[in-house]
Amino acid sequence: MSNVKTHFRACNICEATCGLEIKYQNNKILSIKGDKKDPLSKGHICPKGVALQDVYYDPDRLKSPVKKKKDGWQEISWDEAFTEIIDNIKKIQKQHGNDAVATYLGNPTVHNLGAMLFMPMFSKMLKSKNRYSATSVDQLPDQLAAYLLFGHPLLVPVPDLDRTNCLLIIGANPVVSNGSMMTAPKVADRLKHIRKRGGKDINVDPRFTETSKISDQHVYITPATDVYLLLAMINVVFVKNYINLRHVADFTHDLAHIETLVKGYTPETVAAVTGIDADTIDSMVETFCQANSACCYTRFGASTQKFGTLTQWLGNVLNIITGNFDREGGVMFAKPAIDILSQGPIIVIGRFLANIVHA
Repeated sequence: MSNVKTHFRACNICEATCGLEIKYQNNKILSIKGDKKDPLSKGHICPKGVALQDVYYDPDRLKSPVKKKKDGWQEISWDEAFTEIIDNIKKIQKQHGNDAVATYLGNPTVHNLGAMLFMPMFSKMLKSKNRYSATSVDQLPDQLAAYLLFGHPLLVPVPDLDRTNCLLIIGANPVVSNGSMMTAPKVADRLKHIRKRGGKDINVDPRFTETSKISDQHVYITPATDVYLLLAMINVVFVKNYINLRHVADFTHDLAHIETLVKGYTPETVAAVTGIDADTIDSMVETFCQANSACCYTRFGASTQKFGTLTQWLGNVLNIITGNFDREGGVMFAKPAIDILSQGPIIVIGRFLANIVHA
């Protein structure tokens, strides 16, 4: 079929931005596969990427504005749609206040230049504090912890998978997510290579996942109790004197305060809460601290729970106090193609709480 053409694109569903190889003929998609030559994803593709053609050809897909009228849904012009939306936003906010209107921005927004330029200004113009996004329902606690620890919400350290000798996974399923946030192509192979070089990966999760299948050890935990596990692990690090700050000692303070904080959270006291026996917790700490290098990787499941920010902070603390922060084989800061830090931290904490307190 000589008229079959191929497009190479980046998937816009999530931040992994996997490379796609799209074959089409006469404007009809024939197949969507992972691009094996993509330097980042190296052929990885998830079910969402394969299903993009289903979205494209869905008979219910809206290609123009519609409005519900007395005799059903009817197509209207873009000008009419914009006027309708503007009038209703003004009416609602006038009657119920600015906060009666909320915005939600999904992942594809950041993959569209027009949306990236327009939406922040539009959101700000609404003057509503109810702004939500894929970030706010996913990794915001992780970014808040990064801001409080490292000074910027985008300074999220990621595991050095190719050189670590121990990977502790908490609240993540990287085999399915392509290593979300660390975006590691061929992540399943890279996890297996940890074992091949004599290392170990431990997966802590309430359910047995695709990642569990290839992990050296799966540890079941009661949902939303990761914070107690990390408190107990850090407690053991102090008790057994495994503290090793290495080159970050000059940038680290208040260790005594952290030791006091975790003192009451022994493996024995958290066992009933977490569902993990004390010996297993002790063994996990031994494996982590005795390895030449180690990473604690806390992800989606660690964020989307009652103690999400504290859990993410403790994951960073464990990496720091065991000498596995900002070094080969530990967690490291990535080097993006553009300088994401030049504009300074774009985050405000407690603004609305302060307004309530002062009211």
